[in-house]
Parts: sequence; structure tokens; C-alpha cells
Amino acid sequence: MLASSLSFLHSCTSPSSSSLLSISPPNPKPSHFLPFVVEAKDRTRREDRTARHTRIRKKVEGTPERPRLSVFRSNKHLSVQVIDDTAMRTLASVSTMQKTVADEFNYSAGPTVEVAKRMGEIIAKSCLEKGITKVAFDRGGYPYHGRVQALAEAAREHGLDF
Repeated sequence: MLASSLSFLHSCTSPSSSSLLSISPPNPKPSHFLPFVVEAKDRTRREDRTARHTRIRKKVEGTPERPRLSVFRSNKHLSVQVIDDTAMRTLASVSTMQKTVADEFNYSAGPTVEVAKRMGEIIAKSCLEKGITKVAFDRGGYPYHGRVQALAEAAREHGLDF
């Protein structure tokens, strides 16, 4: 029975079947004739920013004594909140979507560095009225440059301690 069950090996190793296996496919086109394929990145810029923000949030935590000053930036708006993470409460906030701030500035292309400076002043005054002098700055995964930097420096100049 062993010899009969192994008889298929002879049919596979016969010269006629091996010659069929040695036939190679036709030569492929040279690489300069292949179409150019653009592949998307695995991660988007937003996903990269949220990953950076997650890393920052592991280190920066708002407490009642030193709440977290969190910045959110978009193409059209800028938003700042002072948050006590232990009580999960927003203590103060300002946004370009608020009527008082939107009426003060007439911009069409989004908030500029000047708008960010003014928002830094507003959030600092709001915090000082509530007795908050020290905050932990959370840049939200954005680079410390431009609007984020202008907001932070204006808040520092008007009495907040980072």
C-alpha cells in the first residue's frame, strides 16, 4: 500500500512535467514603462497631532492649584480653556466663536497672531478674576509657534504664570 500511495511522486517528477514548470513568464515591461502610483500616507496630519497631544497629556495634568490651559487651533477659529482635570471642570474659556471676540476682530481668513495675542489677554484677565495665577500650558499637539506662541506669551505678560 505504501508504494501505491507514493506513486503520485513519479508523475510529478517525470521529465514532461518538469519541462512545464521551467517555462518562465514573458519578460515584464521595464520599470520606466510602469505607471506612477501615488500611495497615501498611513497617518494624516490630524492623527499625528492627536498622537502628540496624547503624549503631552500623559505629562500635563490640571489640578485645582495649577489648572491646565488648553489650546485648540483650527483654520477658522482658536479656542482656549482653563481646565481642572481632577474635578473635570472648565474654569475659564474664550473662543473666536464667542460674539464678544468675533465682533472685536473683523478677519476673513481665520485668526491671526494679533487675534491670538488678544485672546491671551482675555484668558489671563478671566483667570486672574477667578484667583488663578498658575497654569500648566497644554499646546494641544500643535508646534509652539505662531498663534500658539503668541497666545502663550500674551497670557504670560498679563499675569499668568506657566
